Amino acid sequence: MELSKEQRMLRMIRKTLGAIARETAPQNGEEHPLSQQTFEDMRNCFGLITEREKELAQDAGISMNQRPGFTDEPQGAQVVSIDALKRS
Repeated sequence: MELSKEQRMLRMIRKTLGAIARETAPQNGEEHPLSQQTFEDMRNCFGLITEREKELAQDAGISMNQRPGFTDEPQGAQVVSIDALKRS
């Protein structure tokens, strides 16, 4: 599935904000180089990006609850015969 221009833009903004957060993270005992207001603004931007991504996914009929899995991972419930159970 090809992403729209808006989806690509949101991903790049999320990626860039994440890189800024990682690169400016203080080391042990150091003070954070960003102001508390800037930190809160970044957090709010992440929230807005997430909201818009959910709206776009919903409009496209895509579930946001999908999670990656292994190809050999059991899918769904498995039926077990009661007759196969042993009584102790």
